[in-house]
Amino acid sequence: MRFLRHIIYIIAAVFGTIGAAAQVNTDQVVRIGQNALYFEDYMLSIQYFNQAIQAKPYLAQPYFLRAIAKLNLEDYNGAEADASTAIELNPYLTDAWEVRGVARQNLGKNRLAIEDYTKALEYIPRNRQLLFNRALAYQEIKENDRAAEAFDEVIGYYPGFENAYLGRARLLLERGDTVAAREDIDKALSINKNALNAYIMRADIAINSHRDYQAALDDIDQAIKLQPRMAGLYINRAFLRYNLDSYKGAMEDYDFALTLEPLNITALFNRGLLLAEVSDNDRALLDFDRVLELDPDNYRALYNRAMIYRAKGNTDGAIADISRVAERFPDFPGAIYLRAELYRERGQLARAEADYKRAKAAAKALKPVSAGEATEGAVDDNPAPDDEMQMPQELAAKRFASLLTVDDNATIEEEYNNTAIRGRVQDRRLNIEIEPMMLLSFYSSPTELRRNTYYIREVDDLNATRQLRFVLVVTNDVPAIDENMASRHFQSIEYYNSHLATHQPRPVDYIGRALDFITVRDYINAEKDLDRAIAMAPDLAISYLIRAQARYGRLQLERDSPQPGTDAITRASVTRSRLEDIAADLDEVIRLSPAMAVAYFNKGNVLFEMEDYALARLAYDKAIELKPDFGEAYYNRGYLELKAGDQNRGLADLSKAGELGIIPAYNLIKRISR
Repeated sequence: MRFLRHIIYIIAAVFGTIGAAAQVNTDQVVRIGQNALYFEDYMLSIQYFNQAIQAKPYLAQPYFLRAIAKLNLEDYNGAEADASTAIELNPYLTDAWEVRGVARQNLGKNRLAIEDYTKALEYIPRNRQLLFNRALAYQEIKENDRAAEAFDEVIGYYPGFENAYLGRARLLLERGDTVAAREDIDKALSINKNALNAYIMRADIAINSHRDYQAALDDIDQAIKLQPRMAGLYINRAFLRYNLDSYKGAMEDYDFALTLEPLNITALFNRGLLLAEVSDNDRALLDFDRVLELDPDNYRALYNRAMIYRAKGNTDGAIADISRVAERFPDFPGAIYLRAELYRERGQLARAEADYKRAKAAAKALKPVSAGEATEGAVDDNPAPDDEMQMPQELAAKRFASLLTVDDNATIEEEYNNTAIRGRVQDRRLNIEIEPMMLLSFYSSPTELRRNTYYIREVDDLNATRQLRFVLVVTNDVPAIDENMASRHFQSIEYYNSHLATHQPRPVDYIGRALDFITVRDYINAEKDLDRAIAMAPDLAISYLIRAQARYGRLQLERDSPQPGTDAITRASVTRSRLEDIAADLDEVIRLSPAMAVAYFNKGNVLFEMEDYALARLAYDKAIELKPDFGEAYYNRGYLELKAGDQNRGLADLSKAGELGIIPAYNLIKRISR
């Protein structure tokens, strides 16, 4: 469980507390950053705090404020590091101890979090949030007696604090004291009838204690009124409605959950089960296909898809799916028996007989369970797949085809969460992919976070000659051009055509026309012009850089519109050849201009596409060495490190990338940290 709190009261407490000795400009930058932080513009506030830290690295306050911003972006490693620096610079900054404690608690470092909360309590004893968070931390490390004492202490000081009752109720539930837990939950609701978590917890008690689905449904209905955009609530309500024989209501809830979260695997899986139950096999198959696209090793979905394939007469598909299940769970009789039936239907009697014998032996080997235990399959909070290997055939098959619920709806610390979407960029739906290549263009898309384009000395020198018809910039976010812009560049191409026909050609003329061709997406003619420029001046690094760009643009067009009649192998071969040519151009740029960080970054991207991840990482290393504030390089290197399984280094790089203004970094941090 994660313990993100919205600590806006901390911001209010520190407004105006920057030291008087600070220079006016640093003081002003921090104040602007505080304002952005107050209005939940976390990414923007970080950029201001970066400036203050760069100017005055000995001030604790900018590190502390940046830690708050990172905490709200769920970059807990980054928040912990910044809070630690703030504490080193000023150990009497009480709020920094609290922020670090919250970050550490989210990272599962509960003992260290307890130490931080205890230290902060020396300065501000009886602080409600500190006492409450410390109680939660004791519970997380299973020191339940100390947790109980801590919750009692909070309630003693603050008898009107409903979350303390809910925290103690959760502890009582772990101890099996349902009656006392229910009393605490009811007390919380008497204090605050809008306590979302109280309804969720009470519904859970109703389900697990005495299968009172109607009472649970009433509470979940109340929770949905309070939080109508939480997909998990609809998934759980669908489960309750199904158990109350409301198939239509359950289907409506799964449909709505998927409008909120189209990639929610639990909702897709459950809807597929319901569709299969009424023999709507085509639609059920679509849902299971989607589940397996998102999670190729989802054995529940494979099992159920195999059943649908069998019903539709696709015996080969059914055998392929159920064989994967049987391979993963070799002692699961249900899978082996189903495959035996499929082999028999296909006329492969020897294989069928072998599987029948194997299934029978596996069923005998499994431990017996009582009827009461078998009933547990009806309420399934996604048990570990390995559990299936210990079940008799009927129960195991039932669990593979049981509705799933989600158990992460109730978060005791809900009052601390910032529920507004503004600024919480980690919650936005983003496609996870590497940051694209840096391109040379006449246009860019500056933002509040990145107002300036990147610097390349050769580009600056070329602009200084004033021999291009437009100013050239370096960016990886080239905007789409409109009709007027395109017309302007076609006119420029005509100008170059006339000029080259009547004057002695110069490399810069071919470079200028090539850039116009690139702008209007005529990459073949751009490449020809750059060939001419390189032939005339083979030591001009910028020509190779632009030719690599033209070649990459051509490759993208070919991918979008492949030649008819070419097979996948041929297309892959052409793509590989194109990427090798682009890499060769970038190698030439690096030879001629070894301090150009952008060239190494682009080379890393090409190597990434070629799946040469080790060399790609080295290229990003060099880009960062040359340009320590290269956010895109940190992001791409972090992505590679995660891909290689090095989560600690990957998260560290993503944290740095986010700090430098790369918005998708926080989205990826959140996904990985779940």
